[in-house]
Amino acid sequence: MKILPRSAFGQTVLLIGVLLLINQVVSYISIAVYILQPNSQQINQLLAKQIRAVFIDVDDPTLRPAMAEAFHRETGIGVYREKKALQLGLSDAVRYPFRSNEMSALLGGPAEVRISQGDEYLFWIRPPQAPNWWVKIPLLGLEEENFSPLVVVLIILGVLSVAGGWLFVRQLNRPLKSLQRAAEDVGRGDFPEPLLERGTTEIVAVTQAFNHMSKGIMQLEDDRNLLMAGISHDLRTPLTRIRLATEMMSAQDEFLKEGIESDIDDMNNIIDQFIDYIRHDSKDKAEFDDLNVLLQEVLQTETPADRNIAYTSEPMPEIPLKYVAMKRVAANLIQNALRYSDGDISVNSGVDKNVAFFTINDRGPGIPEADMERLFQPFTQGDKARGGEGSGLGLAIIKRIVDSHGGRVILSNRSEGGLQAKVLLPIK
Repeated sequence: MKILPRSAFGQTVLLIGVLLLINQVVSYISIAVYILQPNSQQINQLLAKQIRAVFIDVDDPTLRPAMAEAFHRETGIGVYREKKALQLGLSDAVRYPFRSNEMSALLGGPAEVRISQGDEYLFWIRPPQAPNWWVKIPLLGLEEENFSPLVVVLIILGVLSVAGGWLFVRQLNRPLKSLQRAAEDVGRGDFPEPLLERGTTEIVAVTQAFNHMSKGIMQLEDDRNLLMAGISHDLRTPLTRIRLATEMMSAQDEFLKEGIESDIDDMNNIIDQFIDYIRHDSKDKAEFDDLNVLLQEVLQTETPADRNIAYTSEPMPEIPLKYVAMKRVAANLIQNALRYSDGDISVNSGVDKNVAFFTINDRGPGIPEADMERLFQPFTQGDKARGGEGSGLGLAIIKRIVDSHGGRVILSNRSEGGLQAKVLLPIK
């Protein structure tokens, strides 16, 4: 299973997401290192100075209690033994090892820092100057360090950035999708209208080149059709004259007349095959039809009186078909099966996942595996396997028509003898 996306769209969105994630992590670390940590150090230094101020000794015994009372009244800082401190909220305070270590370094001895939150934000500090006492220092304007809002903001920014990148890449890839569909149409012999030249300069350049190429191919197709029509016309005219001349031949030349007429029919058939190969109903538009109905019509027409063709079918949805062209495919395959076999022939149709299919099975000599693909080439005949009649365009015409439907033709030798021709057509 591929983990990384293969499309340019997926890779671009993934790249944007990874870069954004790295940017968010760096931003988070930068805030912690350059804002939160210095702020915490400044608070600790302030608390350490206040601790030192608490333990300034005054020699005057009369002034000392008054100063302590005034200091407590003005600052809210109090010094308590541990029992009293526990009653005042020390038991609910949380110890902070990192702040305790920093405070120990600032006060020059082992110190412990605890923090409690209630109506006030209280720092409880046990200083090295008086290990049995706790100093309570209230600070206003502080809250528990909560990174949830920061995380939420970073996530929102990340989602918006990825969504913006997705929309940008989707807009960028839209002309490429149109180009892909148009290229598939040209490959099937359908020539769409020139594409709109939009997008970045590179996409516009590619679109212009494709439009130029499509126009050139369409012109070549028209020229080829015109050339074939001209050749067909120029050949049929003398053939017609020759047929008329044979009608005037004497009875003694009857055998010669029959040979000439047979050759004329063969030449007309070859010309028709050439035209079919060139044209292959490329101007027809695919419409949704029932493949089973099409096969039944072909069987009614192509089944000879002295042969038996068994037909089995499964219900299937209507699929896009160039109806006349697909009838030619089925008729040609059935004619080949009748020509190259003496036994019964079976025709089956059905649906496999998203593909409709029909098979034609005969009991003839089959085809060597090495010749399977070669026989689909124009002007190729199966000289060694199934005779050498015709112009060698039958299977080429079949393949070309099926390709224009986006399907496949598969030839395979059957284990019980004979050949199976299977045509696969997309349902959508």
